[in-house]
Amino acid sequence: MSFKDQAVKYLNNYADILEFLDENRFKINAFRNASNVLRRLDIDVEEILHDGSIVNIKGIGKGIQSFLYELSDNGNVKEFEEKLGSIPDGLLELLQIRGLGVKKVKLLFKELKIQNIDDLNNACQNNDIINIKGFTESSQVKILEKIRNIRKNSKYVLLNNGEHVGASILKTLNSLKSIERIEISGEIRRSLNVISKIDIVISTNDINRFKKELLNHYKYRAILVDISSEILLLNTDFSIPIELHLCDDEKFIETLFRTTGSSSYLSSINLINLDEKFKEEIDLFNHLNLDYVIPEMREDIFNHAPDKLRRNSDLDNFDMKGLLHFHTDFSDGSNTLLEMAEEAKNHRFDYIAVCDHSRSAFYANGLSEDRVIKQKEVIKSVKEKINLEVFHGIESDILRDGSLDYSNEFMKNFDFVVASIHSMFNLSEDEMTSRIIRAIENPNTDVIGHPTGRLLLSRAPYQLNINKVLEACSENDVAIEINASPHRLDLDWRNYYFARDIGCKFAINPDAHSIAGIHDTKYGIKIAKKGGIQSDEVINYLSVNDFKKYLNRKIIRK
Repeated sequence: MSFKDQAVKYLNNYADILEFLDENRFKINAFRNASNVLRRLDIDVEEILHDGSIVNIKGIGKGIQSFLYELSDNGNVKEFEEKLGSIPDGLLELLQIRGLGVKKVKLLFKELKIQNIDDLNNACQNNDIINIKGFTESSQVKILEKIRNIRKNSKYVLLNNGEHVGASILKTLNSLKSIERIEISGEIRRSLNVISKIDIVISTNDINRFKKELLNHYKYRAILVDISSEILLLNTDFSIPIELHLCDDEKFIETLFRTTGSSSYLSSINLINLDEKFKEEIDLFNHLNLDYVIPEMREDIFNHAPDKLRRNSDLDNFDMKGLLHFHTDFSDGSNTLLEMAEEAKNHRFDYIAVCDHSRSAFYANGLSEDRVIKQKEVIKSVKEKINLEVFHGIESDILRDGSLDYSNEFMKNFDFVVASIHSMFNLSEDEMTSRIIRAIENPNTDVIGHPTGRLLLSRAPYQLNINKVLEACSENDVAIEINASPHRLDLDWRNYYFARDIGCKFAINPDAHSIAGIHDTKYGIKIAKKGGIQSDEVINYLSVNDFKKYLNRKIIRK
């Protein structure tokens, strides 16, 4: 965990503790606000802390600075630990449950002496919760479901966090003299949405020397799990297992191959008696008389896909031309349009489409009609200043009845419309499906944003018939978003083969709320590759002229 992430969590948890203890409201708000401020920063928090410039950031005062100094130097804060000792041991664990704020947790503690998730689970099982004011039978069922999800999700980390851990381990191991070759394998190499363990393949000319170096010189404690296959399990501070697969150099490629593909993918391949030394994986595929399959696509679904969809994705062979769907400080972004545009240009994008939130997203400072017109002037200024094509887009809320957030007449102000759901997630499957399809059929809609609404390891998708939604996208020439945020990666890759088979177009969008968020585009590309998506199926890969033709496929705005 980075210091920034640690600081954000500490500050927010401390605010929760203070609120539970009925401490000064201004102090509670100060810590809560500081947590939100740090979360939005895209700079090295520890660096600005120690050079003193952190106090120049609005919302970070001397008290917060001192708190963060102590956290940075000691890994904890005495004041925090003292207050933590004054509350139930499981309070912070309870607050992981979405919808259970501090007030409700206090009520549960007062009425039922509930101190942790186990207590809460038992109380729900015994129907005790429904006797407390503010709780119903329905909320009790939802709490039980959320507890099950927390317990299930505690075994996983997001793809970006898994990559961060893997890179950290790799950096450490690379310094060992006994290692000849080393590479990340397994779930990270296949780019799964969430990661349950980290596999690293290592070839060494002396396994015993490697183990000795590992034990003597590094903080990790190596436990020999399987002598026959020489697998070492690293016991570390990270939250998921780390397995080292040791082999000699002749078996490196074979071991890499065996540890990359899913078990169901590998079960379809005869891997008996692979006695040759392979320089690269493609040599192993040739030896097996198989076409090469990129690591991301080595899943069971690949084995059953139609032949026309089993081509390796070509997304790595071309540069993405357009940065679509990002936010600025006009709504809930951290950076100005100029700053986002300059960063996009640094990433060699040929064009961008700013998509701030629409007016119904009041929680995200959504744009009124007047502010839309003001933004149009800013866009004109930015285009002239840095010579980059900037399209005026909007992320329009899909209202309950499926209509978009502005009138059809006012929609003519936008070049590009991403239609998304941000509220009323609890509709029935039929209602939600109809709601989204009506938005797809709106002639202004270009893309359906994060179509299932999921937040990985946090919020389940809302109920909908995704195949009907995809069919509507295909019929109405509306692209389906692959939201590249590691927290979303929505649409899920398992739906790509069906979507491609019926002719859907895709948009790989970072949904960036800061400069740093633009970098998330790479995770959208990784996930797109799992479904074999081709560059000609993704509207971001269109040239600027072809993108304009895409926008003009519907006449209403032109």
